[in-house]
Amino acid sequence: MENSARFPNRLIQIKEGIIGPANPKKRRLYLKDIGDYPSVPQAFLDVAQNYADSKLRGHGLCDELMELIQHIFTEEEAMVCRHLKPGVWDLSPKEIGKRENRPETEVRDILDRLAKEKRIIMRLGESPQCIYFAIPIVPGAFETVLAHTSKEHLMPWHLKFAELFENLFNAGYTADKNDTPANKSVIRYLPVNKLVENYPSALPADKLESIFEPFGESLAITLCQCRMTMDIVEQGCERPLEVCTVMGPMAEQSIRDGRSRRVEIKELLEIKAKSEAAGLVTWTMNVDPAKSSSTSCSCCGCCCHYMRKVSEFSMPAAIYPPKFLPVFNAALCTSCGQCALACPMGAIEVDTKQKTFKHDKSRCIGCGQCVVNCTKTYAISMDAAIGYEEPPFMGFGGIGEL
Repeated sequence: MENSARFPNRLIQIKEGIIGPANPKKRRLYLKDIGDYPSVPQAFLDVAQNYADSKLRGHGLCDELMELIQHIFTEEEAMVCRHLKPGVWDLSPKEIGKRENRPETEVRDILDRLAKEKRIIMRLGESPQCIYFAIPIVPGAFETVLAHTSKEHLMPWHLKFAELFENLFNAGYTADKNDTPANKSVIRYLPVNKLVENYPSALPADKLESIFEPFGESLAITLCQCRMTMDIVEQGCERPLEVCTVMGPMAEQSIRDGRSRRVEIKELLEIKAKSEAAGLVTWTMNVDPAKSSSTSCSCCGCCCHYMRKVSEFSMPAAIYPPKFLPVFNAALCTSCGQCALACPMGAIEVDTKQKTFKHDKSRCIGCGQCVVNCTKTYAISMDAAIGYEEPPFMGFGGIGEL
C-alpha cells in the first residue's frame, strides 16, 4: 500500500521473503558507581544520583546519563538543583540558599531559569509561594524540554539534548521490567477512527471526538518529541510532526509557555485523520476530564520511544489491553505482507513464500492499521476482544492541574 511504501518502518525487516519485526537489540547498559567519576564535580554527581533513583524512574548511574546531566545543567545550576530530591515538594528557594550559602533571589532566578527556559524541572504556583520539583528524564523532562511549536525554535542546546537522550535510550536505559500491570495503565491505544465508526460495540469513549469534547476550548497541539528527536539524529520517518495533543488546564499552561498552540476540535480531528492516513496510531489517557488534564499523541513504530521499548528491546510497556483485535481470514489472504509492513508494533509476521502468517497478541495494541492496509482482498477485520473490561479512570500523578 502507498502508506507502507512512503513511510517505511525501519524496525520491520524483509528477509528471505519473511516480513516481520527485526531482531531485538541487546541492552548495552553498563551501570557504574559514583566513584567511577573522580573528575566530575560533586554537584553533577549529586544531580545524577537523583535522576538515577527509581523514584524518578531511574535505573542507576551510567556514562550516558552522566553525559546528559552535564549537558543539561551548568555547574551553578547543578549546585542548586541537587537539593530537589526525588519526592521532595516543600523545599523553598530560601532553604536551598541557606544550604548553598547563596541569596534566596539568586537561587530563585536559577530555579526559574530551569523551569521556564530549559523546562527541566517543574514549578507550581506563583512567587513567592511557588514550589519547584524534579521530574523524571522520561516520561517527563524529555517531553517538556522538546515540546515546541516549530523546529526553528530549537537551539543547539536542544539539539544536543535530543542526541544525548537518544544515546541513553539506545543503551537500553528505559528497557526494564515494567512494574505497572497492563490493566492499571493510564495509557491506551485507540483503533483507527474510521474503523471505530463502523463497529457497533464501539463506545463514545473509543472515538476521538468524544475524547476531545469534554475539554472544550482547552485543546492544544505541539510537535511530537519522539519524531523530532529522530529527525535530529537523522533517523526520521517523514511522518507528520504536529500531532502531540494537550487537553485541559495543562493545555492552557502549555499555550502560555509557548510550547503549543491552541486548536479547535475540528482542526484537531483533521490533524488526527491525516496522521492515521500516514500510518500513525493514537493513544490517550484513562483520566476523568472533569478532574484532570490529559495528553494524546499519534505514534509510529519507528520513532516512538514507548513503542520502541517493546519492539526494539522486547521489554513490556504498561499499555492497557486493546478493546479490538484483528481477525485474519486465511482463505482470502494472499500473503502480500502489507499488514506486517503497516503494524507499528511488529506484531505480525508474514512469510510471502510459504504463505503463512503469525500474529503476536502480546504486542498487538488493536490499532487496526493492518485492517486499513489490507486493501487487496480485505482478509483482515476487527472484532471485540474476549473478556475486555472498560478501563477505569486513573490518576495522572498530580500533574493534571499544572
